[in-house]
Amino acid sequence: MKFFRLIRRLPLFKITSLNSLSVLVKIGVGVVSSKVMAVFVGPSGLALVGNFRNFITSIETVSTLGLQNGVVKYVVDAKDDAPALQKVLATVFISLAVMVVLLSAGLLLFAHFWSDWLFGPASDYQAVILALALALPWYAASILLVSVLNGLGQFKQVIRVNLWGNLIGLLTSLLLVWQYKTYGALLSLVLPPALLFVVVVYYLHTKIQFAQLLTWRLFDKKILRQLASFSLMALVATVLGPLVYVQIRNLVITQLGTVQAGYWEAMTRISSYYFMFVATLLSVYFLPKLSQAKTNKATQHVFFAYYKLVLPLFVLGLFILYLGRNFWVPLLFSKAFVPVTDLFFWQMVGDVFKAASLILGYQFFAKKMTVAFIFCELASLGAFYICTLICMPRYQLQGVVMAQAMASAGYFFLLVGVFCNQLLAQENK
Repeated sequence: MKFFRLIRRLPLFKITSLNSLSVLVKIGVGVVSSKVMAVFVGPSGLALVGNFRNFITSIETVSTLGLQNGVVKYVVDAKDDAPALQKVLATVFISLAVMVVLLSAGLLLFAHFWSDWLFGPASDYQAVILALALALPWYAASILLVSVLNGLGQFKQVIRVNLWGNLIGLLTSLLLVWQYKTYGALLSLVLPPALLFVVVVYYLHTKIQFAQLLTWRLFDKKILRQLASFSLMALVATVLGPLVYVQIRNLVITQLGTVQAGYWEAMTRISSYYFMFVATLLSVYFLPKLSQAKTNKATQHVFFAYYKLVLPLFVLGLFILYLGRNFWVPLLFSKAFVPVTDLFFWQMVGDVFKAASLILGYQFFAKKMTVAFIFCELASLGAFYICTLICMPRYQLQGVVMAQAMASAGYFFLLVGVFCNQLLAQENK
């Protein structure tokens, strides 16, 4: 009991109740949406939803040029200087408008190609791609406007926007999946983020003159070049990663069938739920600490705090989840997904290494180690793809999660090597 009282008193676990509520609501919405999709569309439909979800993640990052973090920083710096703030916002939104027009045109013109690649040649989901093309401008604008709110220090409004977004997403998903099954499940990934634009504008309309966001005379190439340094790592991580997942899921569909791909998507969703807690702790507590750490000793202190407090609790949670897997899978999805329980062991082995890697990976962002980040990210994705090609023919679907575990372990040891070398190099200076 003394241990748990000590844990509760740590600043690490004193995250605001509103933010904690936001995370719990997001997980709850994800669980309910997954349950509805599992009942109405089954494993095969869930596999297609997984492909489209990964594709949207990549498109979202490209459409916003991966500038969210850069926007937050520059808005923070300029929020007390109205002309400078207008120049930053105009530069960002003009750049976004150009990219969105190009992407939407590409989606409209090549809808048949994207539909075949994501859903298979025999599918007829071109209308979903067209819907994404039309929704993309509002989708991208809402993402960057949330970054503006964040930069202005309106944290409660950001959390409220996220809460409203999750609520809109849940209601839209329930209605569309109930009415249109798989087609509705795909549309439910497109419409709620676009509808979120109205919510963000409501919270921002008194703080920003929207007519000035697309004023060419305020466009500044220098600001765009400075922002570009923030976008490169985000583009590599959130564009290539989801596309590799789409390609591997397509391999699973081709060689093992759509139902097996649906089982893997279900396992991936379960993993994403419990990783939300770790991601929240990292972004709220550890990333600022790493950014402030100026010495090797200070950096090591942050690492040790994570490995001493967060990682053991994470492993304990996974162990409890593993023991109850035969209960959780039918509860979260349906009895048709019971074979997912066979994937838990290797998924959780990989997730332990992934959780151990996260704090090291955040060091890339905190210290702006762009080249090292890109190298490690490409090595990890390449290892995952190659290990899948080797393991899947022999171990079937378990081979995919085994490959993922191997890639996560390799990524962890690669990061350990990178940062050990970095610390040694700094000590020898």
